[in-house]
Amino acid sequence: MGAASGPAFSLTESHPGFLSPTGIEIAFVLVGIATLGAALVTVTTRQLVHAALWLIVTLGGLAVEYLLLTAEFIAWVQVLIYVGSVVVLLLFGLMLTRAPIGRSPDADSENRRAALAVAVVAAGTLVWVVVDAFRTTWIELDGPVQGSTEATGAFLFRHWVLPFEALSVLLLAALVGAIVLSRKDREGKS
Repeated sequence: MGAASGPAFSLTESHPGFLSPTGIEIAFVLVGIATLGAALVTVTTRQLVHAALWLIVTLGGLAVEYLLLTAEFIAWVQVLIYVGSVVVLLLFGLMLTRAPIGRSPDADSENRRAALAVAVVAAGTLVWVVVDAFRTTWIELDGPVQGSTEATGAFLFRHWVLPFEALSVLLLAALVGAIVLSRKDREGKS
């Protein structure tokens, strides 16, 4: 009996169970909580510039989460495209259109209850769709590592070229629109 319990005992010690998280899992949860907090501050602040700066923190937190999931390419794309381009474009748009820098009464609405209800329903639907989609999905362990630059690049440029390019055209149109709006204000004052 002693010999049979020895290997079983060492087997359970060498493989951590579901409720014994590793350091990476703890870091993942802590960064996730900080990212969620920054996202909540982003959508609840009444100052547009502060919202943009908290959005940088939120998107940076997502990039850290991707790094913890060993998806380095996606993490750096997150930093370069979203933090480096989208938020900078948003800040340029705020500056060029002369949006109010301080507290903005227009940024608050009386529809908070309806917005909260829509947010809860949307979050519940998203969680249900993701859980349902991955319930029977298996990760292929043969071939390139999921999340690697090779696998992501092949998938992105094979299946998602058109949406990727459409997003770049949309961002360019938004920047040109902000410049046109700022030029009209200057011509009207002259």
